[in-house]
Amino acid sequence: MTRPLPGSIPDGPGSYQFVDRDGRILYVGKAKSLRQRLNSYFQDPGGLPPRTAQMVQQADHVEWMVVDSESEALLLEHNLIKQFQPRFNVRLKDDKSYPWLAVTVGDAWPRPAVVRGRKRSGVRYFGPYPNVGAIRETLDLLLRSFPVRTCSDTKFRRHERLGRPCLLFHIERCSGPCVGEVTHEEYDRLVADLIAFLGGETGPLERGLETDMREASRAQEFERASVLRDKLEAVRAADAVRQMELANREDLDVFGVAGDELEAAVQVFHVRSGKVVGRLGLFVDKVEDLTPGQLMERVLVDVYADAASGVPRQVLVPTMPEEVDAVSAYLAGQRGGPVALRVPLRGTKRSLLQTVEQNAKESFVRHRLHRTSDHNSRARALESLQHELGLPHAPLRIECYDMSHLQGTDYVGSMVVFEDGLPKKSEYRHFRVATVPGNDDYAAMEEVLTRRLTSLLADDRASHAASVGGNGAVGGPDRGDNGVTDPGAGVEGDDRGGPVVPPPTRRRFAYPPQLLLLDGGLGQLNVGVRVLDELGLTERIPIASLAKSFEEVYRPGRSEPYRLPRQSEGLYLLQQLRDEAHRFAISYHRTLRGKRMTVGALDGVGGLGPKRRERLIEQFGGLAALRAVSKEELLGLSWLPAEVGAAVYERLHTPLSPNGPPGRQAEVDR
Repeated sequence: MTRPLPGSIPDGPGSYQFVDRDGRILYVGKAKSLRQRLNSYFQDPGGLPPRTAQMVQQADHVEWMVVDSESEALLLEHNLIKQFQPRFNVRLKDDKSYPWLAVTVGDAWPRPAVVRGRKRSGVRYFGPYPNVGAIRETLDLLLRSFPVRTCSDTKFRRHERLGRPCLLFHIERCSGPCVGEVTHEEYDRLVADLIAFLGGETGPLERGLETDMREASRAQEFERASVLRDKLEAVRAADAVRQMELANREDLDVFGVAGDELEAAVQVFHVRSGKVVGRLGLFVDKVEDLTPGQLMERVLVDVYADAASGVPRQVLVPTMPEEVDAVSAYLAGQRGGPVALRVPLRGTKRSLLQTVEQNAKESFVRHRLHRTSDHNSRARALESLQHELGLPHAPLRIECYDMSHLQGTDYVGSMVVFEDGLPKKSEYRHFRVATVPGNDDYAAMEEVLTRRLTSLLADDRASHAASVGGNGAVGGPDRGDNGVTDPGAGVEGDDRGGPVVPPPTRRRFAYPPQLLLLDGGLGQLNVGVRVLDELGLTERIPIASLAKSFEEVYRPGRSEPYRLPRQSEGLYLLQQLRDEAHRFAISYHRTLRGKRMTVGALDGVGGLGPKRRERLIEQFGGLAALRAVSKEELLGLSWLPAEVGAAVYERLHTPLSPNGPPGRQAEVDR
């Protein structure tokens, strides 16, 4: 590894990155003093922790970025880890995709929904909840007191257009905003009460309902009083689902950690207004050597970087983070106000922390029991492939390619990636074949492989040019995601006047595979070998093909295929790759074909441009649903001229000729 020149490292806060010869970032760290921290790596390797020594040995050079404060260095470190996912950094993974209860407050008529995955703006999230059954039961109880709509926007617009409410209105689970049965003010009040309940503010709501019920009873409005009584009972029943409660009505989060030197399980309980309203589970892969304080620091930064439930005033932890002041400043910036980090020593908060830690211990035990079996089988599969196929290394990264088409139309290719025997879906790629006019799988495969491997070489050249143009150990100019060097990107001066350059943005698409697998037999293999030879990558990238007929594996230099044992873990892994590549190609092909068929069915209708066509399909939920719409309903659309609606109806209900509707054949030929 190239050591930075003496005195070239700034003595200030910032983030540093160890980079390998391919331009891949191996490790991202942060420091109060970059100079002191980086100098600690360049000592006798025997004095370094084993994983740190391995990282330094694999690195080619080190780069850095300077900032103004420790909290900025903390945020920069998190962003770089999230972007590049370095191999030697701790990685946090969700225990599972926990469900959230989301309220679409940005809509004109907000609605609650059970969601998972990515968070969106204009939506309030509550949770996460341990299981989807509990949250659906709670929502069903809440709709008795807060009858807000739960239908999709498409269904809402349809009933709004028809002027008839759906079944939920008739069973009193919806107030009927689609047909004007409730005013905006009344509906907004229902949504506000629902949000207050989900946020833990049940006391004022219960007292208000009880007061209204008694007043209605005194006024002898017994029917209204019975409705209010039912709402009050539903609120109390939904609130009873929350089993844990603190004496004080506080907002806080409680962290529990359990693990060993390799892995850890993290549990987070979200307490709002004194009640546990959500729980989050994470697993930590300790690929770097961390103290408990360093681990706690990393967990806090990652959890609150994108916290849908917000950052509370108080956070309880089993161990204080190493850089307490920097973490506190970071959390305060995320919340917009002060945040207290505490380790409770006695009382109800200590008991709650122990409960959360016990949950973390049980979660860790379950994870290890599952991971042991899973990890061992994947390790055996990779070792089997290396031994059986004569590969130079265990194929930690495998790329598999497949083609899909229908009689030469909508020709597409797919690339799926497995790393450490697991799918890496963020690195899957689709290809639309552009140069093959008919049905020729070999030519299509050649085009796809050439495009992918040419991109690899282009990125290698850009990475080399960037490192050559850099300043000593500091890398060269930043590159955009397309691999083109930008000579002026991201350069900033340090306190010595020397340039400090951010690390180049290297696309994951450009990382070379350790096994390139093709779906097919000897013919596909010969195509792949020819592409590798033409690009000079034969020695760098091993290649194989898997024939489906007898599950035979072909490798260059052998006329006879490898026949792996039927019970081989390696063969099972190759089958998984092949099937996933086939599924990925087929799904993309069907998407393109569906779009083309939709365009063909409505192509040539006078007055129906792309925007109107897209709006029609979206409003009615697809071409099949649009065919079922009556002519009167089409003519009744306010935004669609009557003559255009009539033409659409005629087109969709005219019997197809052998060549399809007018304009369809022209669309296929294009």
